[in-house]
Amino acid sequence: MIRNLGARKLSRTGAHRRAMFSNMATSLLLHEKVETTLIKAKELRRVVERVIADAKNGRRVEVRRVIKEKAVYQKVFEVLAPRYKERPGGCTRILKLGARRGDATETALVKLV
Repeated sequence: MIRNLGARKLSRTGAHRRAMFSNMATSLLLHEKVETTLIKAKELRRVVERVIADAKNGRRVEVRRVIKEKAVYQKVFEVLAPRYKERPGGCTRILKLGARRGDATETALVKLV
């Protein structure tokens, strides 16, 4: 039996997940770091790596499906894609920060390398 082939559902509908990761990816690409839970950070890494790879290959429509904000969209193609042009992957780094005080959830900082 093959398991764990898809992404984590995070107790959200598909539309909610897409919107949440679109917003988080926009924030990460704009500020180049974002603090979130560890599980969301691991899923966000998949989204952002895909956006940067599509930008490096000039796939504007695929990037536009995730990044809705005009300033971030321009930054991806003008700043980030040339920065990571020679890098084959691994443009993000996840740093564990420890447990959150309110609910003891493991938190992490996602940064662009």
